[in-house]
Amino acid sequence: MDGVLVHEQQAIPGAAEFLQRLVDRERRFLVLTNNSIYTPRDLQARLAHSSGIELPESAIWTSALATAQFLNDQNPEGSAYVIGEAGLTTALHEVGYVLTDSNPDYVVLGETRTYSFEAITKAIRLIGRGARFIATNPDATGPSAEGPLPATGAVASLITRATRRDPYYVGKPNPMMFRSALNRIEAHSETTAMVGDRMDTDIVAGIEAGLSTWLVLSGSTKREEIAGYPFQPNHVVGSVADLVDLI
Repeated sequence: MDGVLVHEQQAIPGAAEFLQRLVDRERRFLVLTNNSIYTPRDLQARLAHSSGIELPESAIWTSALATAQFLNDQNPEGSAYVIGEAGLTTALHEVGYVLTDSNPDYVVLGETRTYSFEAITKAIRLIGRGARFIATNPDATGPSAEGPLPATGAVASLITRATRRDPYYVGKPNPMMFRSALNRIEAHSETTAMVGDRMDTDIVAGIEAGLSTWLVLSGSTKREEIAGYPFQPNHVVGSVADLVDLI
């Protein structure tokens, strides 16, 4: 989403046309984000309001949804102590999870703008007592108008240092997030493409999931940085505007 369709809450030129072409050609697609704060309905409204991009709620796949799906597959109708916002708690409720701080099966860490020392302390103690540690994504920082904010990966490192337990990260660059997205739209990796702006999350996860990878230069990665990675995208374009006529 960020760097591909929007930049600082403004639509990237060509993004609306790209999405409309997907709809017109009846291509199944999902917009992926590691952000676990918002529900798909929230993200749909925010995109429409801030950038004018119209996107169906069903076309948004977040790390919170992927995490809930993963936990439901692993341990149906389990329990979790959650540090996160409505995007994560809603996703877990919808798969039948009980949210509790009393002997939970999992501690699940997601994104929040108000990380609580008390909540982090409780998570550390629950993991110490045997709760399994899950995190929605490994992103160390997130953007804000004032500059970078500590994000899930940074707080997970704090908890790991205190517990000596590494979390299992579900979101990008774990290819599991892409595989769960493929299952969501009943697609096969051999006939699916991934469009992303980050080499270290989008492209590597796309490669590991067996997808054709398209790097756009409208976000985080600069062209001169590409050669420095040990893996390479299948294609490099300026932005999604360059993809409209290829659909």
